Amino acid sequence: MGHLRPDPSDTAGQAWRLRGRQRRSALIESALDWHRHGLDPHWTGMETSACVAALEPNVFPSGGGDELRRFLEGARSRGETALAVIPLGDGADDTPRSVLMRDGASFLLPGFDGMLVGRRLLTGTRPSLASDLEPAEKDLGLRLCNRPAEAPWWELKAVGLTLEPGAGGPVTRRKPQGELRPILVDGLGQPVAGVWVTPDGHQRWYVIPDATDWDSVLDWLVHKALPAYVPGALRRVRSPHFDDPDLHTAAETAARQALEAEEARHAAEKARLQDVLDQARATAGPIREGLLYGTGQELEDAVDAVLQAAGFTTVRLDAELNGTHSADILALLGPYRLLVEVKSASGEAGEKLVGAAEKHLATWPALRPQDPVTGAVLIVNDQHKTAVTERKPQVYRRQEFVASLPFPVLSTRALFGWWRTEDWTALQEAMLDTALPPTAAPTAVPSSPRPRRPWSPWRGRRDERS
Repeated sequence: MGHLRPDPSDTAGQAWRLRGRQRRSALIESALDWHRHGLDPHWTGMETSACVAALEPNVFPSGGGDELRRFLEGARSRGETALAVIPLGDGADDTPRSVLMRDGASFLLPGFDGMLVGRRLLTGTRPSLASDLEPAEKDLGLRLCNRPAEAPWWELKAVGLTLEPGAGGPVTRRKPQGELRPILVDGLGQPVAGVWVTPDGHQRWYVIPDATDWDSVLDWLVHKALPAYVPGALRRVRSPHFDDPDLHTAAETAARQALEAEEARHAAEKARLQDVLDQARATAGPIREGLLYGTGQELEDAVDAVLQAAGFTTVRLDAELNGTHSADILALLGPYRLLVEVKSASGEAGEKLVGAAEKHLATWPALRPQDPVTGAVLIVNDQHKTAVTERKPQVYRRQEFVASLPFPVLSTRALFGWWRTEDWTALQEAMLDTALPPTAAPTAVPSSPRPRRPWSPWRGRRDERS
């Protein structure tokens, strides 16, 4: 409504332009197959009181305001909810915009007490579903998310109107009567698609971005919106797309109820699994980020969490010794006590990092003579500014230096791999640089299928783990 009946011979849109509009609506394109959706469109100048929805309406009398008024009055007289769909903005308008002009699109609400305005967002906006959506709104939001990646979006808001009657009369300020409920939001949480609901709930105005496929909108209207909010209209017109549950047989009712119960169970199980996934991501995220990209405290926290997951008891030595007097972590597993030094390097790790761990190992007896350690481990997050797949596989590669290492040097990428797959035995053996005696490994850690080597806290040569 609000559009002249399409004229197939008017390929240039002459009638459209004569009515003062700047663009040709996709609703009047002859390619739109109304009858496939079971719909009979009524245009400007046609009776609209029995219509089931208003598409791209106009509140002004010269642009379809009378037809809109009769549609709203007809819905009110039948006790039905009036549905309207408003495409906001102009997807084809690529003219430069003034930095002083905020609102690039607008729609005047019925009653002339407010308007919906939209500010065009930057190309590449990726909206997401708002929370707590009703099923019909969620379905519409998912359909809109399938728009082409380059399709434009507008940030929506409702504003009041200020009326200046002139001749010295009082200025009247009006506030929009209703609520804009978001369906899709942008990265800042601002609505880019939504539904304007009047205070009595009898009108629902769906605001969608321009350049949306109307076939998809019409399909949503017939199969989702009308059954949810105006089922009486579908009964009234005997729509072939509406399966009236009030006319079902006992067998149909039983089958439908069983299907609904199964869908509810599926939705509940999906929600439960999504919650499990969300919790797993919340737990894993900081450790993954810390191991692969972290430095300082963030990296130490991630390494500490991985060692504890692998069965080590850990002591954060900076807090224990009240200062940076020794290594970062003391890791204990059975009879083994290891000083763990954690370092990071934006590029390739320098060989001098090994000296820090050697120094801590040499000074430990003076700090805690009553608590001797059996060895040390240097853990390095090197090349942390490089993509993980592009990093070198080993912390150190100079063979003479690697052969001289007095203790294991492990990359955080190696720790990440063992932690990700929960290969705790491999992680423990790499830390101790030996195969574990069966009594040393925690019972929760599976035995390793690899050949075991005799353990010695100070082997003559130590191959770097990475």
